[in-house]
Amino acid sequence: MADLLGSILSSMEKPPSLGDQETRRKAREQAARLKKLQEQEKQQKVEFRKRMEKEVSDFIQDSGQIKKKFQPMNKIERSILHDVVEVAGLTSFSFGEDDECRYVMIFKKEFAPSDEELDSYRRGEEWDPQKAEEKRRLKELAQRQEEEAARQGPVVVSPASDYKDKYSHLIGKGAAKDAAHMLQANKTYGCVPVANKRDTRSIEEAMNEIRAKKRLRQSGEELPSTS
Repeated sequence: MADLLGSILSSMEKPPSLGDQETRRKAREQAARLKKLQEQEKQQKVEFRKRMEKEVSDFIQDSGQIKKKFQPMNKIERSILHDVVEVAGLTSFSFGEDDECRYVMIFKKEFAPSDEELDSYRRGEEWDPQKAEEKRRLKELAQRQEEEAARQGPVVVSPASDYKDKYSHLIGKGAAKDAAHMLQANKTYGCVPVANKRDTRSIEEAMNEIRAKKRLRQSGEELPSTS
C-alpha cells in the first residue's frame, strides 16, 4: 500500500517554483504586447489604404491633373498604394535611389509617360516636355544630316593653290621638273678605283721591305759616333 501511494505521488506534477511562475508571466506579457502591436499595425494599414483610396479617387475626378507625385513612403506603404492604383485602373511607378527616399508617381492611362520621361525621373530630374521635344528635333536633324553625308560619299579637299604656281617667280615653272629629269644615279658611288689604292704590294713584298728597313735601322745604330 505504501509503495502504491509513493508511485502515485511521484507521478504527480510538482507545483511550479517561483522562478518558473515569473518566466511564464513575462512570456504572457510579451505575447500580449506582440498581439497588440500586430493589431495596431493592421489598423494603420487599413487607415492608410482608405486615405490612399480617397487621394486616388480625387485625382481621377480632377480633369486638370494627369499625374500625381506622392511623398516618400516605406516599402509596405508603396505596395499598398500600387495595389490601390492598379484597382483604380491607373499607372504607377516608384522612383528614388535610397529606400527611405523612394516615392510613387501615378498617371492616368491616357497620359502614360514615355520612356524619355521615365528616364528623366530616374535621374532625379524634372520632366520638361518642351525641352524634350527640342532635344528630339535636334537629334532627328543630326541623324538626317549624317544620312545625307553618307549618301554623298567622302568629301575631297583640294588645296586653294598649287605651290609650283605660288613660287614660280623664284624657281620658274619648268625648273623643278627639268632638274628632276636631269638627275641620274652615280653608279661609281662608294667604289674606289684600283689606281687610287695606296698599297698594291703582296704580303711577301711588304714583309721583305719591313725586314730591310729593320736591318738598315740596326746597322745605323751600330755605327760609332764621329764626335
